[in-house]
Amino acid sequence: ASPCVNDWYETVKLNYGVDYLDAGGRSEHFAPMPDTWGKMTDILMYWAAKGVDGFRCDMAEMVPPAFWHWAIAKVKKAYPEIIFVAEVYNPLDYNRYVDAGMDYLYDKVGMYDTMRSVVCDNCPTSQITTAWQWVDGISNHMLYFLENHDEQRIASDFFAGDPFRAYPALVVNALMRSNPFMVYAGQEYGERGMDQEGFSGRDGRTTIFDYWTVPSLYRAHVSHSLTDDEKALASLYDKVLNIAATEKAVGEGDFFDLMYVNEHLAQRQYAFMRKVGNEMLFVVANFADERMECRVNIPAHAFDFLNIPHADMTADDMLGGAPLKAQLETQNYIDVGVEAHNCRIFKFNLVMDKEPIFNEHNKEKFPPAHTAEHLLNQTMVRLFGCERSSNAHIERKKSKMTFILDHKPSRKEEKMIEDRMNELIAEDLPLTYEVVDRDHIPADVQIDRLPEDASEKIRLVRIGNYDVCPCIGKHVRSTAQIGKFVLLGTNWDEMTKAFRVRFKIVQ
Repeated sequence: ASPCVNDWYETVKLNYGVDYLDAGGRSEHFAPMPDTWGKMTDILMYWAAKGVDGFRCDMAEMVPPAFWHWAIAKVKKAYPEIIFVAEVYNPLDYNRYVDAGMDYLYDKVGMYDTMRSVVCDNCPTSQITTAWQWVDGISNHMLYFLENHDEQRIASDFFAGDPFRAYPALVVNALMRSNPFMVYAGQEYGERGMDQEGFSGRDGRTTIFDYWTVPSLYRAHVSHSLTDDEKALASLYDKVLNIAATEKAVGEGDFFDLMYVNEHLAQRQYAFMRKVGNEMLFVVANFADERMECRVNIPAHAFDFLNIPHADMTADDMLGGAPLKAQLETQNYIDVGVEAHNCRIFKFNLVMDKEPIFNEHNKEKFPPAHTAEHLLNQTMVRLFGCERSSNAHIERKKSKMTFILDHKPSRKEEKMIEDRMNELIAEDLPLTYEVVDRDHIPADVQIDRLPEDASEKIRLVRIGNYDVCPCIGKHVRSTAQIGKFVLLGTNWDEMTKAFRVRFKIVQ
């Protein structure tokens, strides 16, 4: 009733059916539906019909989620591609507004506040990990940004004073997750927002109240007189945003935060990986005021989670620098030099140029039967506690494998072998490959049967989490492609305790 200069005296509180003066605390009165709901939805539909791409909903948390759920459903039924972005600052309410249909929420009190503090050297880079973990369950719905109309410009005297100081923050926010990143007009030129506007005054923000110009945008699009620094910053933004928009590892890939095993970087550096298929990005950002030689540890869990091969690799520098030669091994560090307030973005192609050959005759085996050979070996090991077969003949029409057992299997046990094989085939377990050297072969993998002339690099074939063994040659992509395993018969040699299994693959 009596607004002060800092209140929203130019706005009106609309009646969405919430009683803010209720002694019980904001009781809801949605039946009958408040008249405001219909009127506000009519306004949304009007602008949607004009072809807008979406709506940025100011202080959406001051409007009940029930309204948004009702209104958004109506708008999206008519215009499915339209998006809704909510300004919601209370993390406890995030899920309510996502459930109501909001596509994206401003990640202000988490990621923005953290990044601003990191850029200004008021908190360590380890807090970036905390910021994304807070909202990990709804991470794809969070909108990252470094500037907006409410916040002070990066280049202003109130923030960093220099737009290049926030370049590492740009790279990290734009590339670390699959959610969107917003650039506020003029940010890419280092707009300072330090004018003395009539209403706002000199506060480091671009005014939204006065008739005013934005100097950097005027120089970019009207007078065409950008400074060298403005052009340089715009070029950096172009490169990073194009990487974000075009690299599948960013748009679709898995994210792996490397900070938990790199505590020595946790003050002023941040490192992470993105991977999809055989493409992997390795990013190191340096927020410090000096060049840093960063030793980045890639933990064993990253190799397992991202399915990274153990091999010597060369990565391209996506920002135009020198390539990176790296030994991708769990016990090694990757050494990367990063200039002050800068980043390195490397792209690995994890397809091996040449596969090491250690068993020449295996190359021509029928892939479905060859894959079944791996499954049968592990199945026999698990059912009977024996060694893998030392005598196998794998053919397209009929295959034979011999195992040394402590007893002759019964008919019931033979049926168990056939049933277990077909269960594994039906599980559609994926086949993956990795190349390791002899010093990094897992403890449960036997290499005593490799030929003497086998190379130092060994290819391991994994079938889900069921089997892993060194092998060369062709396999199916997953076990469902094997077909049906048919046990044709068995032979038992009491003298040698040899149990021969004859089988075929039916496709």
